[in-house]
Amino acid sequence: MAQLLVLSASTDSEVLPALGLLSHRVRQMTAEPANLVSAPGHDLILLDARRDLVATKALAKILLTTGISAPMLLVVTEGGLPTINTEWGAADIILDTAGPGEIDARIRLAVGRAQSNKSEGQIHASGVVIDEASYSAKVNGHPLDLTYKEFELLRFLAQHPGRVFTRDQLLSEVWGYDYFGGTRTVDVHIRRLRAKLGDLESLIGTVRNVGYRFSAAEDANQFANA
Repeated sequence: MAQLLVLSASTDSEVLPALGLLSHRVRQMTAEPANLVSAPGHDLILLDARRDLVATKALAKILLTTGISAPMLLVVTEGGLPTINTEWGAADIILDTAGPGEIDARIRLAVGRAQSNKSEGQIHASGVVIDEASYSAKVNGHPLDLTYKEFELLRFLAQHPGRVFTRDQLLSEVWGYDYFGGTRTVDVHIRRLRAKLGDLESLIGTVRNVGYRFSAAEDANQFANA
């Protein structure tokens, strides 16, 4: 039994009618990023994308930027399927007309994959595999020769795909509060990381006048062409 958080612009309607036939714990909230601050614990997010696809896609990107830790499933209509792509950042999609068997299977698979990745101590992101147990990383199967801080920086960014961090935030999270060096050290390590990532250097994107973020493959291409 999973704990599900349903985000919908309309909280007075059933997003997935057949979901009520299952034993999962369900909490439905208005689809606003601010609500996640007070959201109850959840294993999976069901995002209602049945109607306003533009607004819902924007919300999905905001959720990714804020660093959600649970997988996200999009609930869509048959007519909305052509608009769904990797930019949504969803783990899976499900039609609003799906029966209880299909809903339960998709929930179990999404939650199971997320838990498996955590238990294995590995982070898989856009061709990069980070093994937290052995402090090693690979790009498309090839080992990366990283220093300890380079590894920690890469791991931290990859753990929060799409989320933008300032240099000060990265100094605090990776180097610690007792580090007295300047923010330039972040730029130096980012530059070295990009060089070692080779063809995937654009995975670490620069957000002008803000900081850095680890981007999904499709977003990374946009950064590279900017």
